[in-house]
Amino acid sequence: MSRVSARMPPTQAESVIKNIIREIGQECAAHGETVSETLAAFMVKAVVLDPSNGFNMDRTLMKSDVQKLVKLCVSRLLDSKNPSLDTIKMQVYFDMNYTSREEFLEEHHRILESRLGSVIREITDNRACTREELESLYRKIVSYVLLRSGLGSPTDIKVVREATAALQSIFPQAELGTFLTLSKKDKERQLKELTMVVTGIRLFNRDCGKGGEGIDDLPAILQEAIPATTQHIDSQLQIAQDQAYRYTAILETVAENPLLSMELQPYMLKEALYNMRQYETFLQIILSDIITCAQEVEMMIKQLGAQLEQLKMTVKSKTAVPTSQVFPIFIALSNLWTSFQDETVLISVLSNLTTHLEPFLGAHELLFPEKVMQNLLDGLTVKTDVCRMKEHMEDRVRPVDFRKQEWLFPETTANFDKLLIQYRGFCAYTFATTDGLLLPGNPAIGILKYKEKYYTFNTRDAAYLFAESPENYIDLIKEKAKKNAELIQLLELHQQFETLIPYSQANLRRKVTHSVQTDLSHMRRENCSQVYPPKDASTQSMRESSTRVPRPQIYIAGLRGGQGKITYGVKVNLTRAVDET
Repeated sequence: MSRVSARMPPTQAESVIKNIIREIGQECAAHGETVSETLAAFMVKAVVLDPSNGFNMDRTLMKSDVQKLVKLCVSRLLDSKNPSLDTIKMQVYFDMNYTSREEFLEEHHRILESRLGSVIREITDNRACTREELESLYRKIVSYVLLRSGLGSPTDIKVVREATAALQSIFPQAELGTFLTLSKKDKERQLKELTMVVTGIRLFNRDCGKGGEGIDDLPAILQEAIPATTQHIDSQLQIAQDQAYRYTAILETVAENPLLSMELQPYMLKEALYNMRQYETFLQIILSDIITCAQEVEMMIKQLGAQLEQLKMTVKSKTAVPTSQVFPIFIALSNLWTSFQDETVLISVLSNLTTHLEPFLGAHELLFPEKVMQNLLDGLTVKTDVCRMKEHMEDRVRPVDFRKQEWLFPETTANFDKLLIQYRGFCAYTFATTDGLLLPGNPAIGILKYKEKYYTFNTRDAAYLFAESPENYIDLIKEKAKKNAELIQLLELHQQFETLIPYSQANLRRKVTHSVQTDLSHMRRENCSQVYPPKDASTQSMRESSTRVPRPQIYIAGLRGGQGKITYGVKVNLTRAVDET
């Protein structure tokens, strides 16, 4: 392990990088700090990118270089009072634990299916002949129906009795003989259908006050949980934004006063601002998902009422109802309830994720006690993002001043608020010329379209200066990001850096994009935009040990049969194994 070069074959280079990562992990562990491989890999990338460390990607690294790399990474990973490290840890944690709604639900259902596998096989491979064997098989089918539906525990006698009665009404034990002659596939299909019909019957009986043992009132739980979670995130978001506005006010003064800049350098104010802005971004992504949950639940509650009403009308004062009339409604009811279960699990995961982001804000109170902040803020005006945008609303770019550049405006551009803005919507010019100050860009004064990318600015002057020489400023931003690797994710610079580090091991691939938000009243909530899933699940390996922050442990009462501890990892895994129930 003496040499590593960017020109090495990828497999050889990766094995060398893996050794470096392992060594970093062992060194940190010796100092009492548990570091995941993903975090170590990110730190390798950060250290190599920073020009002040003197690593040249075109040159072969000698053994001494490798030792230097390990040493630098370890010292950065052990620096407990560094907002940059907190931000990187937060990014790695979010990357490993957040997945888009669609991906999450798909994986959740896949896990449920896989965990029912052994129970299904016990039924489909069964060769029951005697009465005792047939009775045992029927009991297994009842257990399967309960496990699959998640409506009560198969060890609760009242629940089992109710489910058995519902199953007998549509599939008496006498029909087992016919069931046993079916092919494996047809047996599986019938079991799924029986589960849905039994679930529909039990939900209908519960609504009529004649059953529902072990069935949680998920609509009511969600109607309470969603506003509570939203409120919590909103208040966290408010705190984060208020703190970011205060840091920004101080940093603006520093940018205009070089002496003050020297004095405040040890305080790591910019790093603290990046930490708060990253936290704010993640909260907005989570909040956006919760708003989607809320919209889905609202729609589902209406559907639930309509379906139950339809069933009541269909069975009203009739002694017998054709199965062709009621079965489809029972099945629809069952599918709807599965959606309620999905939303409940999703809300729990998102709420948990929010809680587990908070420990990554640790350095702020250490570095900036309230007394220090008050001194720094003395005589300064703290402005909100919205306030900054309103200040320059009228000073718009005049397209006639530019022959070659293309400018976009809300009134003349279709889907203006859906454009994907560079640097997560922060002013490109300010960031480049102040060594990294983040000020919100204002789309309303004009968006610059340059090489198929879109840029916003906080003032018209900033827009004009950037437009004179975009490449110059784009390069300055890239150089700044090399010194502060957390900016790669915060400002979404992944593409610019993918070629520099040829090892997939060291690439965090999460792409979370930021759309413009022109409606100022919605700025706080809705500028969180679309979320693209990671291209490569291998970057999310949760098999590794985690950072100091504990892994989420989620508790959901009554879901999937009773109470239990549910842990999740890469693709959030929330259901207990069948043999644990």
